[in-house]
Order: sequence, then structure tokens, then C-alpha cells
Amino acid sequence: MSHPAGEHGPSPTNGRIPRSTPPPAPRPPMLESMGGTAGFVYSTVPVAVFVIALVLLSTKAAVIAAVATGAVLTVARMVRGERLLAASGSLSGVLVAAGIVALTGSAKDFFLLGIWVAFAGFLATFGSVLLRRPLTGVAWNLLHGGTYAWREDRQVLREHDIATLAAALVLGARFVVKQWLYVHDATGWLAFAKIAMGTPLTVVAALVVAWAFRKTSKRLVDSRPAETIAPQDADLPPRRSASR
Repeated sequence: MSHPAGEHGPSPTNGRIPRSTPPPAPRPPMLESMGGTAGFVYSTVPVAVFVIALVLLSTKAAVIAAVATGAVLTVARMVRGERLLAASGSLSGVLVAAGIVALTGSAKDFFLLGIWVAFAGFLATFGSVLLRRPLTGVAWNLLHGGTYAWREDRQVLREHDIATLAAALVLGARFVVKQWLYVHDATGWLAFAKIAMGTPLTVVAALVVAWAFRKTSKRLVDSRPAETIAPQDADLPPRRSASR
């Protein structure tokens, strides 16, 4: 039976846009949130300046040189368009280290903050694995809205155990080596350890974490079936009787 003029049978989609498109994945927050790989490189420059100046000048002058270098690098990074938080990260650390040296008068205390930050980071990361809540998995879930039961998937949990343990290994190694050098008053070697165990090991740990993030997203997000749409008849207006 033909429909009256101007009337059309209901289309299969009823003019609606399909709603099964998955939401865009959040941008990886790894190195970018901390200024990228260059941010770690920039953080080593004030340390190198401090050690070189310490050989030639007094402890006070070396601290001033390190702070001035950090300030110049921060301004240069902001001019290049980097965000204030990322650009000023290394300067903040230098300022705190300089304040500690000003209080104690000991050049080796320039590295004291980094030593205990590494120890605290090791406790947090290793402890989270013991509690079966690895921090990288917690971070991944928060970035995806906190809606995934990721700890119930043994493969995902194992991957984040590996990633979090990689971070714990880096932090623990930094603490052990630097603390030993600190106790033995090896200020020059402390600077070398900070540079050698800084950017290279951070990049390695970040790659392991990125691997865990990617594997988790592929398993829990990409492989998730498209969101089921409610039966269309519930949204369609009542159909006209064919006998009319």
C-alpha cells in the first residue's frame, strides 16, 4: 500500500547519527607533561654548571651560577612556547637545592633533594606493586575516566606490575648510588651520577610504561565491542496502522 503524499516510511536509521563511535583516546601524558625528553636534558645543564663553577669558584658562587643558568633556560623555553609548568620544572629543583646548600653550607647537599625524592619514589612504586595496585595502572585508568576494572584482568595487571617495577628499579638504583656517593663526600661523582642516571634511565622507564599503556588500551579499549544502542522501536514514534 502506498503512503500518502509527503509521508515516507521510517528509514532504517530514523535520521539518527550512530552513537557507537568510541571516544578519542587521551593523549599520552608521559614525557610531554614534563617538557618532553628535552626537559630532562635541560635539567642536567644547571648541575653541570654547578660542578664546573665549584671547581673554579666558591660554593656560594657555584650555587648562584646554577640558579642563573636554570632561570635563563626557563625563559628560553617559555619563549619557545613551552608551558610554564614544564619550563620551570628544572628551575624549581635548582632553587630548592640552592636553598638547602644555603642552610647547610655544604656543596654536596645540592644533591640531597634528588636523593630523597628518589627514595620516596621507590617506596611509592614498589609499595604499589606489593599492594596489587601498580601506579602505572592507576594512572592509566584515571586517564581513561576511571571506569575500567583493569585489576581484574591478569594480563593487564602483570603488564603494569612490570612497568611500575621498571620505574621502581630506576628510582631505587638512583637512591643507592647517590646515597653512597653522598656519604663518601664525592660531590663531583654525585653530579656525574645525576646526569648518567637521569635522562637515559628515565627514557628507558618511560618506554616500558608507554608499552604497558599501549597494551592495556589495545586490550581493554580497542577490543571492547561497540556500545549497544537501545532498540530502535523505543525511540520511534508509533507507526500508522496499515489499514488506514
